[in-house]
Amino acid sequence: MSAHCQLTGSKPGFGNNISHSHRRTSRRFDPNVQRKRYWLPSEGRSVRLTLSARAIRTVDSIGIEAAVARIRARGGKV
Repeated sequence: MSAHCQLTGSKPGFGNNISHSHRRTSRRFDPNVQRKRYWLPSEGRSVRLTLSARAIRTVDSIGIEAAVARIRARGGKV
């Protein structure tokens, strides 16, 4: 599963681990993505979305129909 949110579009950020001796090595900052299933009443089926924790709260706030409309407006497939 790629660390990519379908609703907000958040992706991993990149940076460095810095040791005590100040050597730098590459690292990733992954968003907190979860696979969550929602019932989509307009289509009579359930959809499984890969969402960040913040996006799950957004879906709870605006509703699944509006969230799916936003995902499709971004060019995402649901």
